[in-house]
Amino acid sequence: MFSQAHQRLLAWYQANGRHDLPWRNTDDPYKIWVSEIMLQQTQVKTVLERFYFPFLEAFPTLADLAAADLDEVLKKWEGLGYYTRARNLHKAAQLSTPDLPQSVHELKTLPGIGESTAHAVAAFAYHTPVPIMDANIKRILYRVFAIKKATDKTLWEYAHKLFDEEHPYDYNQAMMDLGSMLCQSRRTNCTQCPFSTICLGKEDPLAYPQKKLKKAVPVRQKKIIVHHRKGRYAMRQRSSRFLHGLWSFTEIDADADVDNMAISKRLGDISQQYSHFRLDAEVFLHEASIDEHEWFTLDGIASLALSGADHKVVTLLKER
Repeated sequence: MFSQAHQRLLAWYQANGRHDLPWRNTDDPYKIWVSEIMLQQTQVKTVLERFYFPFLEAFPTLADLAAADLDEVLKKWEGLGYYTRARNLHKAAQLSTPDLPQSVHELKTLPGIGESTAHAVAAFAYHTPVPIMDANIKRILYRVFAIKKATDKTLWEYAHKLFDEEHPYDYNQAMMDLGSMLCQSRRTNCTQCPFSTICLGKEDPLAYPQKKLKKAVPVRQKKIIVHHRKGRYAMRQRSSRFLHGLWSFTEIDADADVDNMAISKRLGDISQQYSHFRLDAEVFLHEASIDEHEWFTLDGIASLALSGADHKVVTLLKER
């Protein structure tokens, strides 16, 4: 039913695809898996220019990653965000050594690997003939089949329906590039699209999928207290789920009283945007000891994995 569309897609991919991406030029399942985890929630350009190669240089094999300390992994992940990915990557490496599992089912048993990532690793690392599903491909499916709303289960059914079983590897790569280059979320180039003859939503492609109403971004007001003594600063690793494992200064409620803290000094304000909220915080320097913390010089802090907010606090410290 879709054979001619598949032929046009593969011809378009041969002429226009991103064939030079490093994870498309390796058969190493570990390197492909790392790329898939990094590309969750992160643009290709960002991963390629700042994170992929330094991470693999630090942890060139699955065994190297499994043997590394979590602190080392988080430091190399610093700035990429969504740190649960790094923690799950590290844990999955420890569970997988010496080799990553090959089947979709086995891959899904590892932390941080859901349906989409399992399909992608199986398809690209082991050439398993299964469709994949990233945000770009979801958007193509919505438009080709003129779907306004759909569950993931329904989208997987359409993914299998459109799938090219004769050329599975190139088909999957081509679909990602098609969504990234021609069938974008806010702009389309339907005249150049190899699916133009079969696309049911081409008359109004931006109507698919149905737009979600944007919610107001909540703001969390906090105070950050930097305890210091003799040129060292108190920090501890976060134990909560959010930013777990990263090092931080002391964070308290915005309405907490700092006036009674001896020798306190207001350093300034910081603001940090996260995926689901914005943090606005006043930063104070407080000369005092504090229990259950470790003490570092500014040079020592540079070796720790910090959140974006805590990096901004360090900048204030350096500028004072």
